[in-house]
Amino acid sequence: MIDTIKVQDKLYFIGVNDRETHLFENLWPLDKGVSYNSYLINDEKVALIDTVKNTKMESFTSKIASLLKDKPVDYLIINHMEPDHSGSIKAVKEKYPNITIVGNKKTFELLENFYGKMPNYLVVEDGDVLDLGEKKLKFYMTPMVHWPETMMSYEVTGGVLFSGDAFGGFGTLDGGVFDDEVNLEFYTDEIRRYYSNIVGKYGAMVQKALKKLNAANIPINVIAPTHGPVWRSNPTCIIDYYDKWSRAETEEGVVIVYGSMYGNTQKMADYIARELSERDIKNIRIYDSSKTHVSYIISDIWRFKGLVLGSCAYNTGLFPSMENVLHKIENSQLKNRYLGIFGTASWSGGGVSTLNKFAEKMKWTQVGRSVEAQSSPKEEEFKLCSEIAEEMAKSLICDRKNRTF
Repeated sequence: MIDTIKVQDKLYFIGVNDRETHLFENLWPLDKGVSYNSYLINDEKVALIDTVKNTKMESFTSKIASLLKDKPVDYLIINHMEPDHSGSIKAVKEKYPNITIVGNKKTFELLENFYGKMPNYLVVEDGDVLDLGEKKLKFYMTPMVHWPETMMSYEVTGGVLFSGDAFGGFGTLDGGVFDDEVNLEFYTDEIRRYYSNIVGKYGAMVQKALKKLNAANIPINVIAPTHGPVWRSNPTCIIDYYDKWSRAETEEGVVIVYGSMYGNTQKMADYIARELSERDIKNIRIYDSSKTHVSYIISDIWRFKGLVLGSCAYNTGLFPSMENVLHKIENSQLKNRYLGIFGTASWSGGGVSTLNKFAEKMKWTQVGRSVEAQSSPKEEEFKLCSEIAEEMAKSLICDRKNRTF
């Protein structure tokens, strides 16, 4: 358990780690765990900012008590109502019955649906300020980042942005809590996986929220999200990532995802990868859709500009694990990718033809001709795979030159 940690004068981190949950939202693997971050301002008035998942309720409430002793909590600020952050609201309310719950109109609609009606609401709107003494909280509505009620709270005197799920990521906080205490390379991968799978489809709303914060012209000295590291040394870093991802900016590289029963489609994937490598493409990721969870695949598809999809035919259709990949890509609303298509068929087709329909729907730039081998790839199919690699590499290198010059 992480102890209470001072962020600034009168401001404390009181988050908890979760290494027990296997799937976040019962969907996304938590191989590296996750943190639920909450914060407490101990001023003339005491404000608790978000709570934690109900499975961590006991350690959470004990942290509050250790800081405050017999002093009551005056306000509970709810930036986001998802149960991994609101799950301890009832416990906090029972311990501090006179607490005032602060949120926007949509917050309380969800609160009552989840936990029933509670007394002492304070409804806030864009730009409202809550005076705690020396500290003051100003509220910014950021709907659909990534629920309709989401908002951010900004502590004016210290320049601290309590951002809810925005700017957060997977991964427990193993000793280090702040960005200057942890290996950011590790967390960047988990932050991107979090963004691409959970927030990514709302890129337009992320851009709107970023523009609102920019227009407010407020100094952001610390970003305090509800998951992952607290950004006190370089908060601009995580803002820049969100700006880049929400504008669908990509890096040079290719993700190859395939579904194969007996290895023949896999041979084509490996061949394309080698051909790309020989053409000076260094960032290449190959995924067997049957073995790797789609959240990791999507994270890299979100990162890189090139995508090559391959599938064998299965019962006159697409290989089942590839169906899940296509569904998630469509749901993520990804844009501006280069796409190659390949696969195999034996007694029936269905794999490549389904991928072709997907290509028509996405309206990306297709590189090379779609290639489908009968049972196993032969010289002709390998030549067509070379064409996919050749056109993909040319497109990426052209982009590289345009960026450079």
